[in-house]
Amino acid sequence: MRDRFRDLEAPSASRKKDVVLMATVSSFEGLQPPTRSELRQFAELFTPLFQASSDEARRQAVAALSQCPQIPAAVALFVGCQAIDIAAPFLTSSPAIDDETLITIARTQGSAHMKAIVSREALSPRVIDALVGLRQAEQRLAAPLEVEPPSMAPEPPAATSLEDIEAAARRASEEEMRNRIRELAHHVARPEGDRLGLRNLSPIQAALLVRFARNREATLFAKALADGLSASRWLAERIMLDISGQQLATTLISLGMDFLDAVFVLEKLYPHLAEPQHSVTRAWMVLDELDPEECNARVEAWRRADSYTYLPDEAETARSGHEVPPARDRRVIGRTR
Repeated sequence: MRDRFRDLEAPSASRKKDVVLMATVSSFEGLQPPTRSELRQFAELFTPLFQASSDEARRQAVAALSQCPQIPAAVALFVGCQAIDIAAPFLTSSPAIDDETLITIARTQGSAHMKAIVSREALSPRVIDALVGLRQAEQRLAAPLEVEPPSMAPEPPAATSLEDIEAAARRASEEEMRNRIRELAHHVARPEGDRLGLRNLSPIQAALLVRFARNREATLFAKALADGLSASRWLAERIMLDISGQQLATTLISLGMDFLDAVFVLEKLYPHLAEPQHSVTRAWMVLDELDPEECNARVEAWRRADSYTYLPDEAETARSGHEVPPARDRRVIGRTR
């Protein structure tokens, strides 16, 4: 992108305004994240420079702005309302457009702008609802134009036929809209195996858990599990105290441990789960029955409860006999005397 900006900096009088626009956008790119004053200054400079520049310079400027994580709201609305051949990359990929601006552009511009907005990777439920409403409104406005009434008064059978056609058109429109909503909502569904944003065991942490389970070193296993959970050792020990293995199985699934490694760990820590059942072990059956989404929700609830009840500072003080008790404890001791 910057190389193309340099191409526009050739000493040509006809491209002087293009060079100024490119320089302004390039400078703004280097300010990310910009201050409030810099956002205001850029908004004041950009519009007149953009209007005075050539179409090629406009496209290059819009393509550059579509990569900026933050731009003035007025600039976002101005760029989004440009001709679709210029605004398309901005509408489809810019992370700086808020929901209100997207809805405004969809309501004020044509269907081409709506299609560009629909092709964004992520849309909020509010924007989806607005797009669906606009689409239905377009269908209602277009329906009378699709079937023109005859100039003469229709016979009763013809009226009935027209009503059937309109009803079929409405049903087709509704089905098309439902399919569109399913496509828009598809990005919300997490593909199988996609753990982006979830808590994951590192390869070293997983190897340590397998090793400690093999040697039945419960204390070291609890420490490694607490490290993988980013929680207290007490939570890890409470999970391991469930002799059914259900809680540990839930935790290992939530942390994304390899299935066979998780089976091995359960069999080593809970020998009764190593018993064969339906050509596999009971540990396999326990893990196979768990739903990953439910495991994630349950483990996160455990972690939140642990963060509310476990106070590392006071626990460390209680374990150290050479440190002075916290001030709160000293006040309690003083009153007991």
